[in-house]
Amino acid sequence: MKKALLLLGCVILLFSSCQKAKKQTPLMTYIEEPHSFAKPNEAVITHLDLDIKVDFDTEIISGTASYLINNNDASEIILDSKFLEIEKVQADGTDTNFKLGAFDSQLGNPLKIAIKPETKRITVFYKTTDKTEALQWLKPQQTADKAQPFLFTQGQAILTRTWIPIQDSPQIRVTYNAKVAVPAQLMAVMSAENPKTKTADGVYNFKMTQPISPYLIAIAVGDIAYKPISNRTGVYAEKSMLDKAHFEFSDMENMVASAEKLYGKYAWEQFDVIVLPPSFPFGGMENPRLTFATPTVIAGDKSLTSLIAHELAHSWSGNLVTNATWDDFWLNEGFTVYFEMRIMEALYGKDRANMLARIGRQDLEEELEGLKDSPNDTKLKLDLNGRNPDDGMNSIAYDKGYLFLRTLEETVGREKFDVFLKNYFESHAFSTTNTEKFIKYLNENLLEKNGITFNTEEWIYQPGIPENQAIIVSDKFEQVESIVQDFVKTNNIDQEKTNNWTPQEWVHFVRNFPEDMNTEQMQLLDNTFNLTNSNNSYIAMVWYEQAINHDYHGNNVDEKIETFLTEVGRRWYVSTIYKAFKRNNKTDDALVIYKKARNNYHSVTVNTIDAMLGFVSE
Repeated sequence: MKKALLLLGCVILLFSSCQKAKKQTPLMTYIEEPHSFAKPNEAVITHLDLDIKVDFDTEIISGTASYLINNNDASEIILDSKFLEIEKVQADGTDTNFKLGAFDSQLGNPLKIAIKPETKRITVFYKTTDKTEALQWLKPQQTADKAQPFLFTQGQAILTRTWIPIQDSPQIRVTYNAKVAVPAQLMAVMSAENPKTKTADGVYNFKMTQPISPYLIAIAVGDIAYKPISNRTGVYAEKSMLDKAHFEFSDMENMVASAEKLYGKYAWEQFDVIVLPPSFPFGGMENPRLTFATPTVIAGDKSLTSLIAHELAHSWSGNLVTNATWDDFWLNEGFTVYFEMRIMEALYGKDRANMLARIGRQDLEEELEGLKDSPNDTKLKLDLNGRNPDDGMNSIAYDKGYLFLRTLEETVGREKFDVFLKNYFESHAFSTTNTEKFIKYLNENLLEKNGITFNTEEWIYQPGIPENQAIIVSDKFEQVESIVQDFVKTNNIDQEKTNNWTPQEWVHFVRNFPEDMNTEQMQLLDNTFNLTNSNNSYIAMVWYEQAINHDYHGNNVDEKIETFLTEVGRRWYVSTIYKAFKRNNKTDDALVIYKKARNNYHSVTVNTIDAMLGFVSE
């Protein structure tokens, strides 16, 4: 009996030790990263229950963010918070101590919450403020229908912490549920399972059952409606935009099917797009299940829908397999551009894909020139410690990343490369990775097994573009360049040769004007093709840039430029035009327009243009 009791005691002691060891060992090891205060190896969030009210009168979101946590025997958990009013915090339903640490202008404050080793849930009672950067509150006149207000969020890269207190690092993935109360005449949608019609009381419930990074948690609220394209694709938009958006994006189901043939099953059940008001700062944002899109892609002829292919591709590269830190951003975007080009080739042919790739290559050349004084920023793997991760969101990640992958494809062969990529997505699904892990996977699963030597380290860790780069050729663009040259020599252009041009050919045409093209030639082209009044936003943007470059003022182009900059908030478009003003010593002209337009822009765009023009708000 004594021996039995002794043995039982040993078993209990061993079990207790194992349980303690289990508690002290995190489910995964997180790497240190410079853009979050969180210490996930000590205590990490795993699931969010959000319960909020959206108040358009006060322009405040208020409520609770409640988290299930994995606790590695920690006495505190740290969340990221910026410009939030924290009212109280609970641990397992009981009020607990908390404090906001020192404020950092980029990162905000660490929200330090006292917990016990056995704590399983924390709840933060909070509200947003008028400084919240992720939110843009729009008055009715700033919307398409001009009848009801609108709200949308933009979380990438580190702005989710400005509307939800959270561990705002891409390597920390969470599932979430949300209950959202909005005015009864409006609809709320999120990056989750979404309603297709309005509720009677303005209360909406959401579920995101797959774990996602915090920057992908998003909400939009407005007078919107839904129109399906297939049983798993469709569009949300304001009423006046709904049919236009539905026509423009009618190939979405074909895009999803083409993507699945390339790299495996779509993992998010639903792929919808919401067309936001024009102040949205990006072309698109790949929020899972619900891509946010700018109305500037509504051209009436489906010619700019490569953007939708890009955001769809993010469902694999970015959402399914996510960069662990913002230093690894190229893993999100370089892969996505490559995947986008493959979708476009599958649907619209190699000519269209190569034209898009050539434009990207030109964008890359322009970016390299702009970064010639900071060559380290032309590396794929970045060091953004102490900087805003937005600094790395440029053509290097997108187009150098694409060029690296295309060069790899041409080196090893498309068939082998496709098998490699499909396996990469499947084996890393719903996880995060970094550059070093990718290189190891690449070596083991593609290069070494096929006996291939490739200068991976040079591509990733060195500035500039290696000599073995893939050369992207477009016969159609060569024809366009020939027409530009003939026009400059003769002042004549055969309109019939341009009759079937795609917007990409028009963009290439305009972007290749020589520096010494005179204003009379600009006027002749404008009179012939009505470029100043183009209904295609991309063509209009590059034409306005050239008008500024060549000091062209005909056909009321100055008024059109001001209207464009006042109505459109897409950062790429407006920064291109403001940059042209600055490059041509017309900053004063730019500031006159910017002071009128600034209130229409999201904070993401404002921050970029403020810095570019040296604008200081009063």
